[in-house]
This record gives sequence, structure tokens and C-alpha cells, in this order.
Amino acid sequence: MISLGFPWALLALPLPLLIWWLVPPHKEQVPALRFPFFRRIVAAAGTDAASGAVVMRRSVLQMVSAVLVWSLLVVAMARPERVGAPIEQTRAARDVVLAIDISGSMDAHDFNAPDGTVEQRLQGVRQVVDGFISGRDGDRMALIVFGSKAYVQSPLTEDLQTIRDLLSQTEVGMAGPHTALGDSIGLAIRTFEASDIKQRLLILLSDGTDTVSRMSPVNAAEIARDRGIEIYTIGIGNPKATGEEKVDLKALQDIAQRTGGQYFYAEDSDGLHKVYERIDELAPRETEALSYRPRQALAWLPMLLAALIGIGSTGYLAMRRTKSGARA
Repeated sequence: MISLGFPWALLALPLPLLIWWLVPPHKEQVPALRFPFFRRIVAAAGTDAASGAVVMRRSVLQMVSAVLVWSLLVVAMARPERVGAPIEQTRAARDVVLAIDISGSMDAHDFNAPDGTVEQRLQGVRQVVDGFISGRDGDRMALIVFGSKAYVQSPLTEDLQTIRDLLSQTEVGMAGPHTALGDSIGLAIRTFEASDIKQRLLILLSDGTDTVSRMSPVNAAEIARDRGIEIYTIGIGNPKATGEEKVDLKALQDIAQRTGGQYFYAEDSDGLHKVYERIDELAPRETEALSYRPRQALAWLPMLLAALIGIGSTGYLAMRRTKSGARA
């Protein structure tokens, strides 16, 4: 389909006709010499005497060329464009940040796999989280890992394969042996500053107790609540352990409660799968549909045609004038 981007330009089409009607030809008086043998001179020249006022007449070719060139230029100013079929895209209307604990305690081999074997906590978490990420097609996600410090592995992106690759390369202790739970929430809040989407979800997975954060997890959760961020916390590990290897379930519950999220405890791989399924139920994915039509500018076509007509008619008139002069 062809449409005009600026159809108001077509109002300029009758402009030359209005000028021709309203503005008379330019007249100029010049001095003349009068002598008694004028008729003899005219007869000797073989011409006929005519009125002193001379109005240059245009040929039919000039008039037709001028009309066509002006019309084509006006059409070009109206910005003709080819409009394609509508293209619809659906994208998620929420952003998700994954914050994964990779402190030293995640090296413990007490995580039950679906086949009954016992594997490293981080290894089991990686497998389940990888499946969760694969099912987020269309969402924007970010990945944060934390130990003694919290680091952004990937900012918010729709390239989920990159997040999966980065997660698979993450190892225990890369961010230090301790657990900075509050700092990971603070870093997630900063990550969400690049988002203009209202639905913001932080999934926080930890197996330890906060010991080294500069900001307490509770204070960080209150700031997240004020920024419209829901936090879903997941505890893994042994709550009966001692020291930093003991998962602080009460703190995780408090964080989730303060932001309107939910707290979960996962003892094994099956439990963690159910946790992510439950998160999908509690925070269903919202989508928004975007529709647009591709447009291809065509103004160059009437401009090119106008140039060809102008050059062709000018060249033809010049050639004819040259031949007439040669015959004379």
C-alpha cells in the first residue's frame, strides 16, 4: 500500500496557476527612436511591424514539462512511502533479576539430585536455574552472584543464552567465601534503575547467613519495596548447621514479607523445581503487544522523474534552437 507522509503538501499543486492569474506579466518602458523611413527598413528586412509590447510565448513542450515537473516535486514533498503489512511483536512487561549465592558454603555436597545421587549445592542449583531461565523467553533478565561481595554478571538483557552461559561458568568462591546478602539486594536495586517496566521481580537464592554486608538485608528489602520490587527468597542448605553454613531462614522470610513476595525452602532438586513453578503461579508473566508497519520512502522516484523530464525537455529545446540557427 502506498501512502503519503505529509499529504498537506498537495495543496501547493495549484500555486503556479494562482500566480499566473493574480500576478500580471512584468512590463517595462524603454526609450525608442522614431524615424520617417521605418517602413522601408521593415520592408528591406522582410518582416512585419508589430506592437512594441512583446510577451514571450512558451511552446506546448515547455508548458507540459513545467506542469509535470512541478507536480512531481509537490508529490515528492508529500513524502510518498510504501507501507508494508503490520508486524506484531510480543514482549514481556516485567524484568527479572536472579541473585545466586556462590559463597564457600555452596561447595557442600548435600543437594539431592532427581536420580537419587548427592551433588554439590551450586551444581544442583545451576541445573534447575538453567531450566528456569530457558522458560523465560521474552523476559528481560539480569544475573547477580554474591559471596563476600556482590557482582553483576549480566545486566538486564533479552539474551537469555548469555545468562545461561555465564551461570554455567560460575564457580564457588569466585566472589569470596562469605555471604553478603544485603549487598546483593542493594546491587539488584541499582540494576533495576535501568528498567522502566513496572513489574520488577528479584529471585534471591542463598544458603548462608549475612555476615559482611554494608547494608542490612532488612533495610535493603525496605528500599526495594519502596522502588516497587518484589523479592522471592529461596533458602537451601542445612538450617541446623552452625556459623556461616547455617541458612538464615528467618531473614529470608522477613525479606520476602517486607516486599510482598514469598519465601520458599528447597531441600533438593525436585523441591527447587517446584519453587520456580510456584513463583510462575504467584507472579504470572505479563506481556504487551507491539504492532508496527514497515515503511519505505519513495520520494526519490518522483524527484528522479522530474529531473529526467527537465533535463530531457531542456536538451530537446536547445537542440532545436541550434538547428533553427544553422538553417537561418
